[in-house]
Amino acid sequence: MKITHRLTERTSKMRRLLIVVALFLSACTDVAVPPAAPAQEIAANSGSLNVSAVIARVEPVAEQLCRSRAARGTNCDFRIYVDSDPKKAPNAFQTRDKNGRPQIGLTISLLKIMRNDDELAFVLGHETAHHILGHIDLTVEQAINGALVGGILASISGADDKAIEVAQRTGAALAVRRYSKDFELQADSLGTVISFRAGFDPLKGAEFFMRLPDPGNAFLGTHPPNAARIAIVRQTAAGLQ
Repeated sequence: MKITHRLTERTSKMRRLLIVVALFLSACTDVAVPPAAPAQEIAANSGSLNVSAVIARVEPVAEQLCRSRAARGTNCDFRIYVDSDPKKAPNAFQTRDKNGRPQIGLTISLLKIMRNDDELAFVLGHETAHHILGHIDLTVEQAINGALVGGILASISGADDKAIEVAQRTGAALAVRRYSKDFELQADSLGTVISFRAGFDPLKGAEFFMRLPDPGNAFLGTHPPNAARIAIVRQTAAGLQ
């Protein structure tokens, strides 16, 4: 009876930990989304970009593709907003609120380093593509599988609870990183389609990569080399034209 109780308790702890690890790694959390920056503030901090107009053209295209391509039951009502906190690093990200509505966030500092509307449209297409392709759920699935394997191997080796938790977190992280590069390239490809259908030039938009630090082909890196990303954009764009 004591052994059974201990195994049940350990299984319960493992499940709770897997959920935490998976949500953390996927950014699929019940986050407090900051309010969108006022239009006049965006205009004053985004240089030559026409942010509102780009969003107005990209969002309906992304939502249409979402309804036609995403898994059944997927919420396709995108909320695209600009975080006006100047202290935050240049970043664009996709997550979901507690009701499952997709959130696409852009920081003011990111807008400052963009040179034209095509770059903004491409980044928006890329982030909305992550949602359409179900990458959050796939990331959670991979994290859980990796954590289970890590935990089981550690348990078989006789590790204590603390060591098992470490093994679970490590297994989850490794599993997610294994697939993250593929997810980025998939989002680049579909993002190319979205920005093109919205009336922008994805090749011009992808020039944004040329100004980013190149992650190279680092083992277990989270992003593919810039050259690989530009190549997939060119390949996809050639098919569209």
